[in-house]
Amino acid sequence: MASNIKIIKDKENPETPELLAQSIVKIASAFELLMSGPISQRAVVVLLKDMPGMGSVGINEINLVLNNLKRLKSYWIK
Repeated sequence: MASNIKIIKDKENPETPELLAQSIVKIASAFELLMSGPISQRAVVVLLKDMPGMGSVGINEINLVLNNLKRLKSYWIK
């Protein structure tokens, strides 16, 4: 799962603003696609809440993250 992900920073060649912007757009677009399908936000919240390790995360916190993902591009892309 996510525990296998390794992030390696290159101090001499850091990420460009364009690369970061592209990544934000991809994340926001994928979330928009997910929310436009047959699954509702409430269903996504229930699925996330039932994931292993999510017991300490409240429904309000999950909703906060999902609501902010809807606004991700407007927050970071100018």
